[in-house]
Amino acid sequence: MAQAVASTAAKASYLHTMPTTAQVHPTYTAAKKDPKLANNWKTKSAEELTDAEVMAMPDSEYMNDKQMAFFRLKLVHLKQEIHNSAGETTEHLREDTVVVPDPADRATIEEEHALELRTRDRERKLLKKIEQSIGRIDSGDYGYCDETGEPIGVGRLIARPTATLSLEAQQRRELKQKMFGD
Repeated sequence: MAQAVASTAAKASYLHTMPTTAQVHPTYTAAKKDPKLANNWKTKSAEELTDAEVMAMPDSEYMNDKQMAFFRLKLVHLKQEIHNSAGETTEHLREDTVVVPDPADRATIEEEHALELRTRDRERKLLKKIEQSIGRIDSGDYGYCDETGEPIGVGRLIARPTATLSLEAQQRRELKQKMFGD
């Protein structure tokens, strides 16, 4: 009983010394356009453009030829990175097939392989989305929301080049999934 009292007293003194922090919700602000970069896109090719320069383009130039070429290039690079990492995984799995007598070591190796294979499976699904996004660029639909037809936004596309929904539509979809399940 004495220990319970001491424990309660310790908790009470600990709680009084803990600094109280108010919950701060992150605020999402639109990426600011740098006016110095506003016209850089006119003189550069899609390969030379940076994310900041594409962000600085005026809204009236949304999904122009240079932006389409910029995002196509971004998607192709992402696709190439995934293919390269898949090749590395294959090599890594071949190298680690040695017989390990210790069951704990063997379990660790198998868990690492399972984690790597799950990662590759996610990348395989991402490859499908990349292919669809490249197809959307070819058809001229890239950059516009599937549900509303509104622009997705350059900032969102830079962060997630395979996005097919605007931020608001994505939030609505996630809320529905949370409320009603898949």
